[in-house]
Amino acid sequence: MSFQTLAGMEDVLPDAWPRWDTVLDAARRTAALYGYRRLSTPILEPTALFARGVGEVTDIVQKEMYTFEDRDTTLVTMKPEGTAPVVRSYLQHGMFKLPQPVKVYYLAEPTFRHEKKQRGRLRQHHQFGCEALGEIHPQVDAELIALAAQLYHEVGLRRLSLQVNSIGDQQCRPAYIERLRAYYEPLRDQLCDECKVRLVRNPMRLLDCKKPRCVQLAAEAPHMLDYLCDECQTHWQGLRAALDAIGQPYTVNYGLVRGFDYYTKTVFEFWPERQGAQSTVGGGGRYDLLAELIGGRPTPGIGFATGIERILLSLEEEGAAIPAAYTMQVYVAAMGEGGQSQALPLTQRLRAAGIATAVGTPGRSLKAQLRAANESGARFALVLGDDEAARGTVQVKDLAERQEVLIPLAETLAYLRGRLA
Repeated sequence: MSFQTLAGMEDVLPDAWPRWDTVLDAARRTAALYGYRRLSTPILEPTALFARGVGEVTDIVQKEMYTFEDRDTTLVTMKPEGTAPVVRSYLQHGMFKLPQPVKVYYLAEPTFRHEKKQRGRLRQHHQFGCEALGEIHPQVDAELIALAAQLYHEVGLRRLSLQVNSIGDQQCRPAYIERLRAYYEPLRDQLCDECKVRLVRNPMRLLDCKKPRCVQLAAEAPHMLDYLCDECQTHWQGLRAALDAIGQPYTVNYGLVRGFDYYTKTVFEFWPERQGAQSTVGGGGRYDLLAELIGGRPTPGIGFATGIERILLSLEEEGAAIPAAYTMQVYVAAMGEGGQSQALPLTQRLRAAGIATAVGTPGRSLKAQLRAANESGARFALVLGDDEAARGTVQVKDLAERQEVLIPLAETLAYLRGRLA
């Protein structure tokens, strides 16, 4: 082959789509149950949207974005995450005039990050995400977490744990960051190279490093929860009370932070039993400052995103049931001019009635057509030859039970409906 997919990008082949559709359908249903409506944003956005919103010193902005100069010299970026574009859309289209909170979701949106090739991490992946804008009450946070938990349960994931934390806000976080720097400074030589940079640029990301020695050091680091201001403490207690009220189990994870600068207060992730650098199935948090960071009016918000590919990988690792590939219900095999003249009209009548039907290629032998019928997974093969066409009949072969019957052509639809039901 001269051409293959680029590194970190994959084709979704026909046999994989039943699994994808199972997840996508569950996402639509779950979002609708919680009052979320669908929104879609462009693949390309101004680069400044992510630099200002996600953060100049984040790994995504510095290392992973697909950024280029458009023909009009505008610097544009292929969407690396979904929240900043949703907030941009909320502001641009005046959704702050609607009853708040505005609840929207996006589904199967392609997302691009130039990351290292690892199992479960792709450079193009597809996300389902939900965003609730315009309300700061912790009950909204708990409801969003419940939505995510229900989605995972709907698709068949059973061994996930919810990790939650609060990372404060612009009032209380600076004092904590200074305390964090003071803890890590004497340990600088023990940090990995990336964390030495983080110590200067973004100390909270030190808690997120997966290198064994950095994990050990983070275990003894001071906790943000001990430095929360009154407002953040009240919000944190309100979140925990709401999660308890709905019976949602969770683990307080002092080291949990998220990779974007826009997060405030609530952060959360869903983890499978398998732990590692790419173990998170999905997560999110509150971003009450994001709208202002990108030049809009103050707007509280909370969001959640999960990769479709990551869900499918987790289902595979749990050994969950995987839907079968799509199959035909009926295969029409035609021989001779008379049979072929009846084949297409019959096929179209069955399709119009909602019966998945394939028709054999004219000129192929009956043996070849019946072999194709078996390979298609069809339950029934309908054989039409010159004799059947002359008599107004059709031969129905039950490929599962290896039985056959001759019936009037006019009764084919009623017969199949009865048997397929």
